[in-house]
Amino acid sequence: MICSRRVFRCFKTLERWGNIVTGAAGPYFVGLAVVLISMGTICFFDVIAPTLSFPFLTIPICILIALNLFMHYFYVVTVKPGFLEDPPREHGSSIFWAKKGNRKGKQKSLTGGVRWSSRGVKVTPASYTKCSKCAKLRPERAHHCRICNKCVLKYDHHCPVNVFAGINQCVGLHNERHFILFMAYLVLATFCLCVSGYTRFFDSLGVTYQIWEHHVPEIMFAMIYILSIVLCFAVGVMLAYHLYGISWGETSVEGQDHEEYRRKAKERNDKFVNSYDLGKKKNFEFFFNVGEGGYGIITLFVPLRINPYTDGFSWARREGYDSHHGIRQGEELTDEEEADV
Repeated sequence: MICSRRVFRCFKTLERWGNIVTGAAGPYFVGLAVVLISMGTICFFDVIAPTLSFPFLTIPICILIALNLFMHYFYVVTVKPGFLEDPPREHGSSIFWAKKGNRKGKQKSLTGGVRWSSRGVKVTPASYTKCSKCAKLRPERAHHCRICNKCVLKYDHHCPVNVFAGINQCVGLHNERHFILFMAYLVLATFCLCVSGYTRFFDSLGVTYQIWEHHVPEIMFAMIYILSIVLCFAVGVMLAYHLYGISWGETSVEGQDHEEYRRKAKERNDKFVNSYDLGKKKNFEFFFNVGEGGYGIITLFVPLRINPYTDGFSWARREGYDSHHGIRQGEELTDEEEADV
């Protein structure tokens, strides 16, 4: 868990420096990311796709990967993370929204006044605290983003502005799913490009003395191939870190906080228990809102929008817990303490 804290601190440091250096240039960096992803897609379908075996099978799969990559990036950049003052998020009616196929799954997102069970797990209303920065009452799991200067429901982090996975806004309740899926498809796309295109990379460098008969210039393909290697590794590490947190039912902020709570509980010969941790399978099902009572598993492979299982004012908890165990009143970390890690 020490490694987890170091990774979190590294992300926070990158976030601070990224916003200091780039400032208002965020939209331009997002535009650069779109250009680079587009160039990679063009390189793949112009140079590599014609050489793939079983094109009737592989080409549609590649198109689906590219579609997921672009759409989830569009969603994570344009969908608001879930600011405290935002109105309740309703399910959309456009073709970009997934539909549930049975009555059992047609319930609305859980609201603050409920106390019931969902998918065999008890859901309880969130407790409230007053934000010391904006002086607003906010539910648990909400944190104040000093960059946006707003409280965000289920705040994870404010994504650094960069060409790896920068989105120029917070990652929160309503766009965290798209953020994870975007990174997953980016890693998958760059991995496929690197594995299937290494011979063309040598061709582009002139190592094999093959005539270059593609529309994409050799230098462009070589640069995209090298960038794909870097992206596959860098974003792969970020993805693994976030998936690890999801498997424990915690955000990046909570992962750092919970490590401190475990230390304090251990000093009292007690044990900290994260009440949001429902077991790895349930944690992933609730995060992606799939499975029994949620949407179909197909929504992980088709780039459709879905709402989270909750509106951020009620949370599924472990059986027998209404709050975390092993932490006493007054020991909760504040946004000020968190910002200094």
